[in-house]
Amino acid sequence: MDQKIIKLYDEFTHSSTMDRKGFLSRLAKLTGGMAVAMTVLPLLENNYANASTINNPDIETKDVTFAVKNGEMKGFLAQPKSKKNLGAVLVIHENRGLNPHIKAIATRVANAGYIALAADALSPFGGTPINEDEARPLFGKLDATQNLQNFVDSLSYLRTLPNANGKTACVGFCWGGGMANDLAVNDAKLNAAVAYYGRQPEAEDVAKIKAQMLLHYGGLDERINAGIPGYKTALESNHIKHEIFVYDGVNHAFNNDTSPTRYNAEAAKLAWERTLNLFAKTIKS
Repeated sequence: MDQKIIKLYDEFTHSSTMDRKGFLSRLAKLTGGMAVAMTVLPLLENNYANASTINNPDIETKDVTFAVKNGEMKGFLAQPKSKKNLGAVLVIHENRGLNPHIKAIATRVANAGYIALAADALSPFGGTPINEDEARPLFGKLDATQNLQNFVDSLSYLRTLPNANGKTACVGFCWGGGMANDLAVNDAKLNAAVAYYGRQPEAEDVAKIKAQMLLHYGGLDERINAGIPGYKTALESNHIKHEIFVYDGVNHAFNNDTSPTRYNAEAAKLAWERTLNLFAKTIKS
């Protein structure tokens, strides 16, 4: 697909000013008409029927609600049955909220032998709406300080679980990748943080990081990749353990198997292997 179309969709999904009507109008201009645009649209939007599923009877999954300083958080918890002393991973969603794709990722983490919690950032609004167009604007209404605290408290909740070993990691995607970086800055107990194509923290805050960092980027993701050099310099100058991987020729959201145009199976597989390797080194008993 024409990279201009993919860039337009990326702009739409990360814009606070472009609504669906405006996006479709620009898409029609790029494709030559509204009829063609409507044919292209399903190739751009997420189709959660394509989310990878794991049917393992030894994995328990359930919806949870837990207390945080600002009230309550909702989430999806996945974990191996009848096992103790497990490392715990906080899975952080994109700017679409807690959806079937993110729940599938949490289940994959559990299948690898860890407790996985996918917390819902939109809990202050009652949870993630089914309609993505309703979910996306809510992110701009979140109180940034309270939202960060909610995710710090989510890590604390994971550490209190009776089958947890006290070691924690986080993995986030897009909006969640930025949050993974923020958690590394703000939680000194965090053992590892994995950010997939996420916004970088302020350079002056990098010195606070105690976690080992793993950063995945799509080579075609110009918007996010602009922040890589400054982040790399800050990590190196502060002697933070880290690895940075830029996957050539792939887009933002290359890990999302429900996004037919941007998903790249080869890059996703390699990035996931590297992610699990880090978890094995840092939080596995």
